[in-house]
Amino acid sequence: MSKDTSSEHLRAELKNLADTLEEVLSSSTEKSKGELDKLRHKARVALDSSRERLGESGERLAQTTREAAAKADDYVRENPWHGVGIGAAIGVVLGVLISRR
Repeated sequence: MSKDTSSEHLRAELKNLADTLEEVLSSSTEKSKGELDKLRHKARVALDSSRERLGESGERLAQTTREAAAKADDYVRENPWHGVGIGAAIGVVLGVLISRR
């Protein structure tokens, strides 16, 4: 699943949750106990589903970050002088930026 697709699913999930909660809050005084119980159940299902999907998204993000860090580590181990050069260049840029203040 691509990042854009994940974002769209997350937006849709959060909109569904917000719509359900809005329905519960706006109509709680007009509904019977049975109808309120149904709305509460619907809100609970939406909330649980959203929590599950958010947890899955967080795990995917963590996995992607770990993979990127491992690739960067491998690159620096295979090309140590490139890593030193990149680090030195970053140091020079930071030094120039700090000295301007």
